[in-house]
Amino acid sequence: MTQHLQAPRMELPANVRGAADPNFACAVRAFAAMFPGRRFGGGALAVYLDGRPVVDVWTGWSDRAGQVPWSADTGAMVFSVTKGLAATVIHRLVDRGLLDYDVPVAQYWPEFGANGKAAITVRQLLGHRAGLTHLRGVSRSDLMDHVSMEARLAAAAPGPERGKPAYHALTYGWLLSGLARSVTGVGMRELFRTELAGPLNTDGLHLGRPPADAPTVAAEIIMSQRSRRNRVLDLMAPRAAARARYGGLGAFYFPGVMGTVRGDTPFLDTEAAAVNGVATARGLARLYGALAHEGQIDGTQFLSRRLVDGLSGRHTLELDRTIGIPLAFHLGYHAIPFGPVLPGFGHAGLGGSVGWADPDSGLAIGFVHNRLLTPFVALDQGAFVGSAALIRRGVALARRHGYAPVPHLGEQFPQRDTAVG
Repeated sequence: MTQHLQAPRMELPANVRGAADPNFACAVRAFAAMFPGRRFGGGALAVYLDGRPVVDVWTGWSDRAGQVPWSADTGAMVFSVTKGLAATVIHRLVDRGLLDYDVPVAQYWPEFGANGKAAITVRQLLGHRAGLTHLRGVSRSDLMDHVSMEARLAAAAPGPERGKPAYHALTYGWLLSGLARSVTGVGMRELFRTELAGPLNTDGLHLGRPPADAPTVAAEIIMSQRSRRNRVLDLMAPRAAARARYGGLGAFYFPGVMGTVRGDTPFLDTEAAAVNGVATARGLARLYGALAHEGQIDGTQFLSRRLVDGLSGRHTLELDRTIGIPLAFHLGYHAIPFGPVLPGFGHAGLGGSVGWADPDSGLAIGFVHNRLLTPFVALDQGAFVGSAALIRRGVALARRHGYAPVPHLGEQFPQRDTAVG
């Protein structure tokens, strides 16, 4: 058993705030080097080991002007990391007997059975095998109405990718939201609070923009704010998306897509549980810390051990019909299928934010930032591997020498709202 020490915490690099166990000094220095100046934005890294925090650090700036420092409660729009959070909501409902992985979705959500979808199971929905990847020409205003999007997908016919792995880049969130609403009567924004943030006792997990009185504040996205229209692109992109039989551009593109993440990030003002979560690194690390520690965190059984044991099941290595590479999905989380570079499972997001669990080592990682630089999830995964190697080195040192958990930083979940529905 690893010894828990009372050793002093490491001296952090300049401009880095928080706390870290000294075994993770290399990982923290590498994290700090990612944000060398004001124009590079900011971010946070949190690491849990055996369900206890050993790294909780942040640095840089949360606004485009480089005037507002990243704080203990700054969150980032984590894009597809949101999918892992939404899948965890579904697992909580399965754990309580409200859903079953191998029962057809239509048994819980009758409208979903339309147009030949009656046999699609919850497991297939979680695994991106429902054949509903294509946005089918919806407008930006359509996508901002989450209830309407749930109804559209319930009525839609599956495409030729049904039964095969095909990344549901945007539709995934409305599919899981519609399923969850059918058995709870409430939307996914509220379920993020009652099924995730409340039981984990953190304010650092939100779907969409955090409420005005919440401690968590969404950082501005660092990207070009130029909105000058390209007439050729405006003409060709919708046609190319419409012609795709499934996946590809048709899974990602809608008119005005870039405008939804510029300025004040309009996409945060809806419930799009595939992409618009706002999370702190700490919030992600606490969630995946429970998944890496037999479902427990701070004495709370967040998910049953039986269910958590099933989350590490076999991940498919079939080529994904949307992305073109294996994404190795299992029950809503993906692995990294390119050798043993990062064991475990979790979810990466556009730009490089990550939530990750490795139950075999007891390690969990949350990493968020506000730079939108990397265009594809596969590249985001690859960029994280180097940092993850240093974190895993820290775990090895901690097992050899013992480690000292750091204090719980950041705001807890508001006590007046802790009832789980």
